[in-house]
Amino acid sequence: MSLLTSNPTTAAQPLFSSSTTQMHNLGEQMVTPDGRKYRYCRAGAVALVPGKLYQASAEVTANQNLTAVANSAGDFTVSSSSTITVTANQYAGGFIMVSVTPDVGKMYKIKSHAAYTSAAPTFVLEDPIQTAWTTSTRFDLVANPYADVIVNPATASSCPVGAAIYPVAIGAYGWLQTKGPTNLLADGTITVGTSLAASNAVAGAVEPLAGVQAEVGNAITGIATTEYGAVFLTLE
Repeated sequence: MSLLTSNPTTAAQPLFSSSTTQMHNLGEQMVTPDGRKYRYCRAGAVALVPGKLYQASAEVTANQNLTAVANSAGDFTVSSSSTITVTANQYAGGFIMVSVTPDVGKMYKIKSHAAYTSAAPTFVLEDPIQTAWTTSTRFDLVANPYADVIVNPATASSCPVGAAIYPVAIGAYGWLQTKGPTNLLADGTITVGTSLAASNAVAGAVEPLAGVQAEVGNAITGIATTEYGAVFLTLE
């Protein structure tokens, strides 16, 4: 079952470290005494680079709008008649988002699932479904935002989740900063006190907020283009 908890008082894994052993839940938050916030993550196919912005793993549209198999309210296991290809527990810790009624608008955390190759999948949930599903129900699979994070690309394929502070190895675990003063790469000249967005030209960089990109924070100081400088993150 999903539990409501407060942040742990002491981290099992040090802030500036990379570990092949998972010591926290993905997305678990830690806060320093000065208010900086961090989230526990797993690096994707490329090691994390300090000073760059990272996003959740790219969305997989083939794993969206899946047709449900009928289930009763209270069931912890749900299935789809749609065929997908996933590795074992690829979406563990992620979510099922119900997009078409019955049960529309609900979100369920995925506990586990087997590997499937062009096959109809079954998922074990952390919590039971609240309303009976029919074959009219549709749902999306959404990975945990902090699983297999990638450098924020010039063309967004998910949402920004934090800034790297340490070179976490490929597939290893570590921390991303989500709030407070940090050091990030600038794309274009940044003026002190202005709002900043994920760059749509330089992967991992931030730029002046201009409209369509995701807002990520504010400039603590001016930053020359291609240099790294002080940014107040507001990702939480």
